[in-house]
Amino acid sequence: MKMVACGVCRTGLHVVDGALPNPMTPITPGHEIIGRIVLLSAGVEDLQVGQRVGIPWLGHTCGVCPYCMDQRENLCDRPLFTGYTRDGGFVTSVIADARFAFPLGEERSDVSPAQLLCAGLIGWRSLRLAGEGQTLGAYGFGAAGHIAAQVAKWRGRRVYPFPRPGDLETRAFARGLCVAWAGGSDEAPPESIDAAVIYATVGDLAPLALKAARKGGIQMSEIPSFPEDLLWQERQLVSVANLARQDGIDFLGLAPKIGGVAQTTSYPLNGANQTLADLSNGRFDGPAVLVP
Repeated sequence: MKMVACGVCRTGLHVVDGALPNPMTPITPGHEIIGRIVLLSAGVEDLQVGQRVGIPWLGHTCGVCPYCMDQRENLCDRPLFTGYTRDGGFVTSVIADARFAFPLGEERSDVSPAQLLCAGLIGWRSLRLAGEGQTLGAYGFGAAGHIAAQVAKWRGRRVYPFPRPGDLETRAFARGLCVAWAGGSDEAPPESIDAAVIYATVGDLAPLALKAARKGGIQMSEIPSFPEDLLWQERQLVSVANLARQDGIDFLGLAPKIGGVAQTTSYPLNGANQTLADLSNGRFDGPAVLVP
């Protein structure tokens, strides 16, 4: 596959910095890959040469472990992760598992779908696990949070973002997406919410989300101790791990209808190290994308 764009994610920065355990070494980072197929293996029938596809974080599953056999491949016992335990997209050409190459269509530019392959997919899966309630809280309003908010709003749900206390810029950005309300994570929403999704890696948010939630919440970080009565009345905590292929097919097929993804910052492929440094130091807003 010829790479035409590759998103630069903070997880990739953690791989390069050695913050994630047991990476493949040497490793080529990059797990938000947009490319065009130049060659297909025998037996691949649902893709074609020249087609534009996306390669996400989960790049391979064994297909035979109990989780794969139970159609929960996102929990596979022997997975391979793009840009972490198998080579990623900071190169001109990529070899990918055809099962995890998702058709992208031609509706958008080559760079705009990159953020959908990580933040978009995890946001989509968290929405699915959050149920079909009409009110949704989003604690942390970064890449995944703001994409999930747009999807939820498009589906007719009322979204209540909770950025960091005092972060007036993010509040204004959230209100610009026409959310129902935006307040600090230390504030109570104007009504109880049906579900709360925590995108920030801040465990102290879990009790706040449970307190605000009518039915349940989703957490994605460590949780401190909290009073047992916060889990009373069948409130529940659920974690999100990777994605299943059907998540990718469903969300990426739907994304062109939703629109509204953030503006990207493009860097040349040979500027990958500078891009990672700029990401680490917060020198740009929104997602960054490498282009050859």
